[in-house]
Amino acid sequence: MAVFDSPQEAFGILRPICVQLTKTQTVENVESLQSKLHVVSDSALQDLQEYILFPLRFTLKTPGTKRESLVQSVVECITFVLSTTCIKKEDLLQELFSELCLCLSSPNSQKPAPVSEELKLAVVQGLHTLMHSAYGDIILSLYQPCTLPHLGFAISLLLTLVEQEKSKQIKTSALKCLQVLLLQCDCQDHPKLLDDIETKKLGDLFASFLPGISTTLTRIITGDFKQGHVIIISALKIFYKTIAFIMADEQLARIPKDKEKFSVEHRVAELMVHRDANWVKNTGDKLAALIEKIVEFISVHPHWKARMELIELVQDLLLKCRQSLLKSVGHLLKVLVGLVNDENLDVQNRCNNVLKNFADQRIVVESRVLTDILSENLHSLATALPRLMSSQDDQGKYSTLILLLGYLKLLGPKVNFILHSVAHLHRLSKALIQVLELDVTDVKIVEERRQGPDGLAESSSSLSEPPFHKSKSQRKYFRFFTDERIFLLLRQICQMLGYYGDLYLLVDHFMELYNESVIYRKQAAMILNELIAGASGIEVEVLHETHSRASTEELKEIITSILEEYISQKNWYLVTSNEAEGNREELTMKHSDLQAITSGVHTCHLVPLPSSSELNLTVCSMNSNIWQICIQLEGIGCFAHALGIEFRVLLMSALYPVLEKAGDKTLLISQVATSTMIDICHACAYDCPRDLINHNADYLVNEISLNLHQMALFPHTPIVLEIMFQNSDATLLPLVDDVIQDVLLSLDQFHDERAASFLSVLHTVLAALARWFPEAKGDKQLQEQEFRKEKYGLHQDSATLGKGFAFTTSPEEIERFLLDYLRNKDVADGNVSDSDKEVVPCFPEEQPLTPEAEMNDVCPDVEATLPVQIQIAKNVMERCIHLLSDKDLKTRLKVLDVLELCVTVLQSHENQLLPMVHRAWLPLVHRLTNDDPLAVLRAFKVLCTLGNKCGDFLRNRFSKDILPKLAGSLVTQAPVSARAGPVYSHTLAFKLQLAVLQGLGSLCNKLDLGGGDLNKVADACLIYLSAKQPMKLQEAARSVFLHLMKVDPDLTWFILNELHCPLLYEPPHPSLHPVSLSGMAKSRTEYTDNVLLLLAELQG
Repeated sequence: MAVFDSPQEAFGILRPICVQLTKTQTVENVESLQSKLHVVSDSALQDLQEYILFPLRFTLKTPGTKRESLVQSVVECITFVLSTTCIKKEDLLQELFSELCLCLSSPNSQKPAPVSEELKLAVVQGLHTLMHSAYGDIILSLYQPCTLPHLGFAISLLLTLVEQEKSKQIKTSALKCLQVLLLQCDCQDHPKLLDDIETKKLGDLFASFLPGISTTLTRIITGDFKQGHVIIISALKIFYKTIAFIMADEQLARIPKDKEKFSVEHRVAELMVHRDANWVKNTGDKLAALIEKIVEFISVHPHWKARMELIELVQDLLLKCRQSLLKSVGHLLKVLVGLVNDENLDVQNRCNNVLKNFADQRIVVESRVLTDILSENLHSLATALPRLMSSQDDQGKYSTLILLLGYLKLLGPKVNFILHSVAHLHRLSKALIQVLELDVTDVKIVEERRQGPDGLAESSSSLSEPPFHKSKSQRKYFRFFTDERIFLLLRQICQMLGYYGDLYLLVDHFMELYNESVIYRKQAAMILNELIAGASGIEVEVLHETHSRASTEELKEIITSILEEYISQKNWYLVTSNEAEGNREELTMKHSDLQAITSGVHTCHLVPLPSSSELNLTVCSMNSNIWQICIQLEGIGCFAHALGIEFRVLLMSALYPVLEKAGDKTLLISQVATSTMIDICHACAYDCPRDLINHNADYLVNEISLNLHQMALFPHTPIVLEIMFQNSDATLLPLVDDVIQDVLLSLDQFHDERAASFLSVLHTVLAALARWFPEAKGDKQLQEQEFRKEKYGLHQDSATLGKGFAFTTSPEEIERFLLDYLRNKDVADGNVSDSDKEVVPCFPEEQPLTPEAEMNDVCPDVEATLPVQIQIAKNVMERCIHLLSDKDLKTRLKVLDVLELCVTVLQSHENQLLPMVHRAWLPLVHRLTNDDPLAVLRAFKVLCTLGNKCGDFLRNRFSKDILPKLAGSLVTQAPVSARAGPVYSHTLAFKLQLAVLQGLGSLCNKLDLGGGDLNKVADACLIYLSAKQPMKLQEAARSVFLHLMKVDPDLTWFILNELHCPLLYEPPHPSLHPVSLSGMAKSRTEYTDNVLLLLAELQG
């Protein structure tokens, strides 16, 4: 805190040291003075300012060589005084300005004196403080024609320090000082220029320094990146603010034709510049070269703040100097269009804001000059685009396309001037077609096949995701670039063309390319899709909001024509694989051209089959076809998004083909078609694919019915029906009942050629029926379970279920069971007396019949009408029985799958199921005992399902026809699996063993096998309890015995103890014989562990 507040007290303290310093100029005296200044108040220092500065200035003016440390101390002390006081005299300001500059001057050179960095920094900071200490308009006294040499020297000095010094601190301080010297300081203390006269005078004065400032700053800005972005940003700011001040159009418009005469020396007068038209033109031409150099350098600067400052440069110069810097406008606009998609979000946003500002002020659109410049640049770029796309690397392509996109955004509706030029439209389209060429060499695209009827149901969850324009599309790989950003740019370019351009012209042009060559077709389709997306105006970033986009009717008309071309037979039914049904079927004409896109009616005509040479397609060709179909499917989704709810009108034409592709065996096509269905649901306001299909089922069913009668021409029809069943509900059944009958008739007619397709459809139908009509466990099954409990007297405690069995049969229950047994035996033998006939039977009293039962009893020959799903399942099962012996293995496997579903659907109607099972039994036995292992596996799965649904009906059949061979197979294969290594678990033989063991126990339980059959099962499975068997087979064998425990626990206990008995059983009475089991005498064996586990389960 200051001690001396009054000037008198301060003078008394400072006078001795000031006198001493005047007499002896030493560092110590200067430091002593500075220390005394710290205890003097600011007001006292202001009054004593000139007195204090005198000895310091005297020290600097003293002739002779002075030590740098002394000069540095003096400058620092002057800086301290100036920081706390104000300069109120013009002459004092000018003298101090000159004296500080002379501290760094070299008498024999224009370069700064070779002094220490500390002194240079002190002088620069002193000048900076001096400029800020000038009071009011006093600072303007420095900016007079007479002071031109002094200003020039100071500016040159500071520029030299910035350019040549290595210290970043000196560079930064010199730039700040230069900014203040050029009246560009943003601080509040700096005077603001208010009137036009002063502005003009300063502009004339600074014009003299413009060449030196601009060239030196350009070298600094385009120098080494290592100097740091802060220095480059500061230099850039000084550069464009100086140019914007001197070359401002508004200021130059008021410059008189004749040069003003000043009362100064002749040499000084010659330095003054008259900013007439010639000077403006010459200077603008020279600055254009510098601006171009800066723009090219900073546009790719690694630091985002440098690129951000470049945007400020463009905005300032275009707003203030677009007439005086006419030759630079192209370069400046190039910056905006180049940074509009910068990797940094802040730079992007700032660039978009500047472009938006220009669009709002209609600077480009209403300026013929700027429009011409942009058009010329776009012409040049379009001309060079094909060459650039083929020769540049990814980064070069990215930069070029950013420019193209920016030009389109800036030109807005005036882009049509370029599009109406045939030559330039051709060049632009050629470049886009060329760069969008896909890489179709990946063999995985052809190899990846759709597995199983996954359908659209699993994709319904994606309805909660954003619609088409935001959702993830299939990743595409291009021939000429790998950077995903390039594809995004190309999409934006096409969308911008669709939004601003003549849509009819563009669609016609690219449709010509689409039809011109197969090579162009995929690229043209991608471009057409994006043109429509852009024309809809949804999610398109535009600058000219006043531009009116295409109407819905226009879009609908254009989309209709494109859609008709997409789904025509030559572009929709392409060869995508070499599977069993053959390329000849794929290439057969299946659909003719559409007569009317909205009619939904497909007529057909026969065409010759292609030759064998045409069928020999390469992987690349099939890949190309796959991608073409995918792109067209994406286009349909895009069209739906563009039209919204209005797309419902076109569903009669679009939905059927999309459903065909949703069931395509090529995984990529199926995925894209599924995504397209989701897009259509979003656009047409359907809740899910099921809702979409149900609302359009009448049209789909009608077309399916027509096409099924001409399967040779419409081989993909079953796929549509399959997809419908996968993604619908029971409400569809009444509509498709007749169609299913048509499928069955077609299967009868084409079972040799089309069995796989029809069986796939029937499998889907039956799976849907099983899903739509789930049947609860029937009463008969419950009665069977109760009967089984009574038969064996088993009462399982729910708390110990699965852990053991508790037998709590009372003596009375045993007595009643034996009496009933004896009575029934007498009845069976015919030993019944009259008195016995009057005995009340042990069966419960019969319940009165219901009206329905009475009606059935009265009319036993009248068969009740079957539910639709039961009748369908019965009809399908009849076909399956005939096809179980088909010579083709794939067909037999498919038939077995369908047969299993038929049993599931028919389980609640035994009167229909059991006769069909009887008919199917012999073919099924052949599949189980004399067929390929794959078929045996599938047939055993069907057998397990039959056992679960039919129960006692199959007991004798199973025991007689299947069990002996299954048991023999297990016994034969057991030594093989016991000796095999770990690779054995991957063989088909192992899988067959495992499946049989896993299902055999359940079959025994469901079929309620007797003792002899249980012995066969146990004997066959005992060997698999060996520790030598693979672990999975041991576990499966244990599961068999766990099921046997439920059927006959006593027998199971005895069999296990015969193998290994862990306990010795003492007779409870001496009169009883001792218990002797084979397993008692055995020591630990390979079966011991598994037997002990099972016995522990049995004992609970």
